Amino acid sequence: MKNWIKKISIVCMALIMVVGVTACGSSDSGSGDSGEVYTVATEPTFPPFDTTDEDGNIVGFDMDLMNAIAEDQGFSVEFVSYNFDGLIPALQSGNADIVAAGMWASDERKAEVDFSETYFDSGVVLAVADDNNTINSVDDLTSDMKVAYQVGTSSMDVAQQLEEEGKIAEAVGFDKVNDAVQAVNTGAVDALLNDKPVTLEYMNQQPDIIKIVGENVTTESYGIAVQKGNTELLDKINAGLKNVQEDGTFDELLEKWGLAEK
Repeated sequence: MKNWIKKISIVCMALIMVVGVTACGSSDSGSGDSGEVYTVATEPTFPPFDTTDEDGNIVGFDMDLMNAIAEDQGFSVEFVSYNFDGLIPALQSGNADIVAAGMWASDERKAEVDFSETYFDSGVVLAVADDNNTINSVDDLTSDMKVAYQVGTSSMDVAQQLEEEGKIAEAVGFDKVNDAVQAVNTGAVDALLNDKPVTLEYMNQQPDIIKIVGENVTTESYGIAVQKGNTELLDKINAGLKNVQEDGTFDELLEKWGLAEK
């Protein structure tokens, strides 16, 4: 009788173990239908597109847009922070699947990565200290001036070209836009070249610190980037982007992040 009870106990324990293993194996790591989780690289000092909240979470228009695309297409995303000039290398090395970072889909970058359909038109502008009445446009820059830019961005190309042409003394690079803004504020540099909507956001956050002068120096359009040749993921992003634009979600996000009029 004891042997029979012992055998029953062993069988029951085995069944419990099988059920437990099956339950663990069926857990879904993402909220999407497919279970796919993609790593999205960004540079979170680029508000309102990419920034951090008071708890240190990466938030912004790009984050909400990627979450909307992911929900539409049945996959999930997680966001990781890089310096801007490290974003494309992160894709190329496979450390990230997607870049969503207010990135200009320029011809030079298209040679390195593949871009989605563009989703926002922008441009580089010149900003100076709010009390600066000497510089009113790029034409007022002189050969003794220093101009800041964010490393790896389109503003870097503009600033370095001005330096090469002798129109300014030095193009000064910063990893983060907020450090460049601070350099203008303290007088360490004379001006800043940066994307217009981001500059406007810094002006909203810190009134009377900087101001935009003159017209757009360049025009550009932002796209979402994936590794060269990853057509499967790119097709998902383009399909999701189209759907959220058509169902009104995109416009709601523009309003939420104050980009509707920018």
